[in-house]
Amino acid sequence: MLDPRTVQIVFADLQDSIVALSRTNPPDTVRRSAGALGRIARALDVPFTVSAAPRPGGPGVIAELPDATPFVRSGPSCWDDPAWRAQVAAHDRPTLALCGVTSEIVVLHTALDALADGHRVIVLVDAGGGMSQRTEDAAHDQVRAAGGTVTSVASFATDLVRDFTDPTGREVITALHGLLA
Repeated sequence: MLDPRTVQIVFADLQDSIVALSRTNPPDTVRRSAGALGRIARALDVPFTVSAAPRPGGPGVIAELPDATPFVRSGPSCWDDPAWRAQVAAHDRPTLALCGVTSEIVVLHTALDALADGHRVIVLVDAGGGMSQRTEDAAHDQVRAAGGTVTSVASFATDLVRDFTDPTGREVITALHGLLA
């Protein structure tokens, strides 16, 4: 079982103009899953960061994400952004749950960099998307080979919370029910 006190969440490139490009997960699934993950983070008091790729007109993060100022980075990995890394380090939580579009770029490079830096990494596939099934599978294989885990928002959440009868557990299961819409 995961301890929520050891976890932080990374939302990467969940921007309107980028989510629309997902070819492996329908954009509405990415949005719904990211929104549920945000509600779960709030219910469990799990810190999160939002990293964004530079885009004309600004970051344009999806409305489903919890309120946060995005860190706009210049390259393929969140790890290369010193301000973002400082925020992650300030939380001092060794497990990063990572989601975003695209799996082959920001998710892959951030996961590999975090693993190399000693973090545990969990990639949440339903809150992200890739350019093709074949290339996304290759990226997930690389993450696994480096020691990361690839799973779903529902599996991740139910590893954090095992009792759905207390108030926090009810919030989490309610958020997960939103995935079935």
